[in-house]
Amino acid sequence: MATHITEECINCGACEPECPNEAISEGDETYVIDPELCTECVGFHEYEACQAVCPVECCLPDPERTETEDTLIARASKIHNKDFGDSFPSRFRK
Repeated sequence: MATHITEECINCGACEPECPNEAISEGDETYVIDPELCTECVGFHEYEACQAVCPVECCLPDPERTETEDTLIARASKIHNKDFGDSFPSRFRK
């Protein structure tokens, strides 16, 4: 599932530079995440980077958009024109 930013966002901007896909941008009142660019940091981190830096913990999985690790790594591969192979960081792998 893509991550989304809830209305609790304080518009601090801490999340935006953390996104490896440039999926986060400033919206009208809060920051927003483009679900077509969000990969939940699969391929880059073992955690969601935006969630890790958010001081009010408003970067959360979007219950309306459940996606598998395969879907997310395919999106990352397409966005970055890169083959991540079989061994890549992912919050799905413990």
